Amino acid sequence: MTSGIRYLKKTNEKLMKHFIFASQVQFQGLVQMVLVLGIGGSFPYGFHISVINYPSVHIRKFINETWIDRHGSPLHPETIMLLWSFIVSVYGIGGLLGSLCCGYLTTRYRKKKCQMCTNLIMLIAALFMAFSKTAKSFEMILVGRFLYGIGTGFSLNIHPQYVGEISPKKLRGFTNSTVAVFLTLGKFMGQVIGLREILGSEALWPWLLASSGISALVQLATLPFFPDSPSYLLIQKGNEEACRKAIRKLWGEGDHQAEIDDIMKEKVAMTSTKTLRVLELIKEQSLRWQLYVLIIVMTTLQLCGINAIYFYSFEVFHTAKFEEYLIPYVSLGVGLCECLSSILCSTLIDRFGRKVLLWGGYTLMCSVLALLTMTLSLQHQFFWMHYFSVILIFLFVTFYGIGPSGATVSVMVEIFSQSFRPSAFLIVGCINWMGLFVLGMIFPLIVDNLGPFCFLIFLGILAFSAIFIYLYLPETKGKSIMEIKAEFNKLNFGKKEISVIDNNFPKEQWSSTKL
Repeated sequence: MTSGIRYLKKTNEKLMKHFIFASQVQFQGLVQMVLVLGIGGSFPYGFHISVINYPSVHIRKFINETWIDRHGSPLHPETIMLLWSFIVSVYGIGGLLGSLCCGYLTTRYRKKKCQMCTNLIMLIAALFMAFSKTAKSFEMILVGRFLYGIGTGFSLNIHPQYVGEISPKKLRGFTNSTVAVFLTLGKFMGQVIGLREILGSEALWPWLLASSGISALVQLATLPFFPDSPSYLLIQKGNEEACRKAIRKLWGEGDHQAEIDDIMKEKVAMTSTKTLRVLELIKEQSLRWQLYVLIIVMTTLQLCGINAIYFYSFEVFHTAKFEEYLIPYVSLGVGLCECLSSILCSTLIDRFGRKVLLWGGYTLMCSVLALLTMTLSLQHQFFWMHYFSVILIFLFVTFYGIGPSGATVSVMVEIFSQSFRPSAFLIVGCINWMGLFVLGMIFPLIVDNLGPFCFLIFLGILAFSAIFIYLYLPETKGKSIMEIKAEFNKLNFGKKEISVIDNNFPKEQWSSTKL
């Protein structure tokens, strides 16, 4: 009897190991493509956000030395600061331009081809950065930074759409959340190689700014070996055989007919619709609540207070009596915490769903901001308060990474069908890049006037968003695009109008009732 139980246990263990191995092998192509898309997608965006701060002193010095060589006299400090500010902000201008062009170009020339052209732009930008010091031209830094912005404007638009289209329903949350994982990984890598011991020194800063070209080169060399998304091949190209071939390459052998049927339903619905431009998308009643959700989650991502947390972390660490040379490494710990929590989000999102991670994350972040406002206000009265503030900073970054950081991207991809997604992501790009610009302009003024009480503004935004998401966002986990659209139709048209639509049209044609 005992030997029989042991035999059954061993057999069960072998079966479990075989199942895990088979799952890994089955989706090996998908995992590889997710890595390739990530390394040249959201990774550069995160990298450029963090890396530009480290060589700032060296670049300002280089601008002045270049001017002296050309004209024989130094620049005024205010002029140097103005040129430096323009170098930083031109990245956002390039990003906005890339986002505006991306929707049209990806619709016409497909995402894969546009992403490969993006890599070429990034490589040209890297060359400008690498040889700027040798050529004694700070203008080359300006041009390189602008081209980096255009490239990341494209890649940040293409990456979430592409990665969402190549995954099956049961893994869609995981693959979508990897956009945030690679973004935070890029921020962390920028912090690491920006240290003065690596590439942050006065001699090596041009190579620090040029190092982003490595990720573009890797993606340019590997992406051609992967297919276009199955939905693109079936819906846009009408090639069912190519779609099946792409699915087998990405998802392995098996019965994927249900997924193909879902794509076919989307294609049938699209035959009676047209690809909407941005203004048409905004006016379309059948997409009204999708737009509300899109704007809320994207605006909250920008205004949740994460940038304020990073800003205050330096002050808190300094007040907590950390040695000056240790502060960059403690800040590196904050970046690592965000990266690890984003990875954790990718494992939780298909278990708990997008809605729970969003409103739950917003609520927890609200609680932390309330406590942090109190501890920062009282840190000069009680010596132990600043240590509590350090703990709260790490907690806030953790809740941000586990919740909104990964779930936001997944929701944005899933609530729009393929014909509406390019225009929707153009709106996302505008909110993102304009948000960065506005925050850069007004955030220092808010901090100067409100101090730690600036967190109350972000707290209010998070509280409003948590209530909105809890009340109005349908759970998208495990649902097809048409099922999600049906859920939103209940909000867009109301129960009475939905009953009329249901009686007169098949479900897959609901999207065409207003077009």
